[in-house]
Amino acid sequence: MTSRTVLRGGSVVGATGVLRADVAIQDGLIADVGHVDARPGDGVVDVSDRLVLPGFIDAHSHADGLLGDPDVALTLLRQGVTTVIAGQDGVSYAPGSGEYASEYFAAINGRHPSYRGGGVDAYLASVEGTSAVNAGYLVPAGTVRFEVCGREDRPAGEDERRRMQKLVAQGMAEGALGLSTGLDYAPGIFQDASEIAALCEPVARAGGVYVTHMRGGYEANTAAGTGEIAEIARRATERAGATLPVHISHFHADADIVLAQLAALDAVGVDVTFDAYPYTRGCTLLGMPLLPPEVSALPVAEAVAVIADPSRRAALRELCTARAVTSASLGPEWAEMITLAHLAAPDLDWAHGLTLRDAAARAGVLPIDFALDALAASRLECSAVMAVRSPRSGSELARIFSHPAHMGGSDGIFIGAHPHPRAAGSFSLFLREYVRERATWAWPDAVHHLSTSPARRFGLGRRGTVEPGAIADLAIVDSATVADTATYADPRGRGVGIDDVFVAGIRVLAEGERTDALPGRGLRRAPRT
Repeated sequence: MTSRTVLRGGSVVGATGVLRADVAIQDGLIADVGHVDARPGDGVVDVSDRLVLPGFIDAHSHADGLLGDPDVALTLLRQGVTTVIAGQDGVSYAPGSGEYASEYFAAINGRHPSYRGGGVDAYLASVEGTSAVNAGYLVPAGTVRFEVCGREDRPAGEDERRRMQKLVAQGMAEGALGLSTGLDYAPGIFQDASEIAALCEPVARAGGVYVTHMRGGYEANTAAGTGEIAEIARRATERAGATLPVHISHFHADADIVLAQLAALDAVGVDVTFDAYPYTRGCTLLGMPLLPPEVSALPVAEAVAVIADPSRRAALRELCTARAVTSASLGPEWAEMITLAHLAAPDLDWAHGLTLRDAAARAGVLPIDFALDALAASRLECSAVMAVRSPRSGSELARIFSHPAHMGGSDGIFIGAHPHPRAAGSFSLFLREYVRERATWAWPDAVHHLSTSPARRFGLGRRGTVEPGAIADLAIVDSATVADTATYADPRGRGVGIDDVFVAGIRVLAEGERTDALPGRGLRRAPRT
C-alpha cells in the first residue's frame, strides 16, 4: 500500500458548510475525509486553523504559453489556482503551427516555448512535466479561421466551413473542452453568427461548451452580443441535435445590464454561465480599440508599413481617434483611460505604467501619434490597461458575483512590465473582499463559484470538491489573512494567506514557496454529469 499525505487539523469547505476534518491523500486522490489516524510512513501536514478547499479553476486565463514559467506558477499558486482554462478569445496556438497566435497575440499569451504544431493533443501534451498547474484548452475559432481562410475579411465558403468544422471536431476528439471566439479581435471579427454556429455543431455533439468574448465591446452594447449568442445557440443546437451550453467571457457591464441579459438568455432556453473578475478596468491589445480590423489583421510587416507611412498618417489618425471616442468602454477621454502595460520596444520602456496622455506629453506628440508610433516600433506587440467610463463599485460587482451562473475568471495577462493586477490578484481579492469583508459569499459559495461550477461546466471530471474519490487538487486557506497585494500601481504583488497547495496530491506550494514538483497535466474533457 502506498503512503499517504494527511492534512491534519483543518476545516473542509464543502457544498453545504464547513466541517472540522482531516483529509487523507493517496495516489493523487482524496482517500478519506474525517478523523484520520496516521499510519507509519504517512506524511502529515499541519493545517490547523486553516480551511481546506478544492483548488481554484481560473475560467479565463492567458497563461497559455507561460505555464512552465516559475514566476507565473508561483503567482497562480499563491492564489490557490490549480487549473487554468486556456485557448481563450478565439486566438491561441493549436490547431495549426501556432504562427498566428505567436504574432498577433504575443502581448497577451506570449510565445509558446515548444509548441510548433500538432493540434490540441500536442498542446495538452506540452503541459506534462513542465507545469505545476493543470490546463484545459478551448479550440480557438479565430485560429481555426486563420488556418483555412487566412486573414481575409469575407464570408467563408461552404467547403471552407466544412474544413473548419473538421478542425474543430478533431480538436474536440483530442480532448478540447469547447470552442472560444473573440469577436472584437481579428479574424474573429470577420466571423458571422452563421459561421460560428456551424463551428459549434461538432462542439455540441461532443458535449463541449461555446465560450465567447462577445461582439461589440460589452458595456452599453451588451444586448447586441447576447442576441447573437442566442442565435448561435439556437442554430447549433438545431443542427447538431444536441444542446450547446454557452459561457460568456469576462462579462463586464453595469449589474442591471448583466442580470437582465442573463435573464433574457435564460428565457429563450440558452444554458448560460459566465465569468467576471473583481476589477473595474480591463486589459487588451493596444491596437484593438484603435486600429481598424483591416489593418490589425494584416501580417505584422504590412501593418507596420501602413502605420508608419507618413502619407497615410493623417487619415489613420482620424480613423483611430474616432474608433476610440465611440468605443463602448472609452469615449472622449480615451487617452487618459489607457495605461501602457507592455511595449515590445526597448526605447519605450520609460512609458510603461503611464497613461497614453502622459506618455504623449513627455514625448511632445499627440496621444494618437504616440500610440501609432508605439505600435509600429513594437511591431504591434503592445498591451494596455483600459479604464471604463463609469467605474463600478464593489457593491455593484457583488450583485454580479452573487448570480449562481458566475465563475471566477481572471482574464490574467502575465506579459509586460506593468500588467493588469487581475493576473496576480483576482482570486485572493475574491476571498478577501467578497467572502471576508462584504460577506457576499459564504465559504461554500466561494467553492461553488471558484471550483465546483467551473469543474462541471468545462468537463474536468473529479475536480472541484473535497470528498473521497475526488482528485486531490487542494488549496489551504487562512481565512483571517488571505488577501491580494497587487494594485494598479504595483500589479505583480502576489497573494498572501494561501501557503500550501496540492495538485494531484503532490505539494506544489509549501509554506508559501514553490516546490520543484511539476504534476500539472493537460486536462482532456470528461463526459458531462
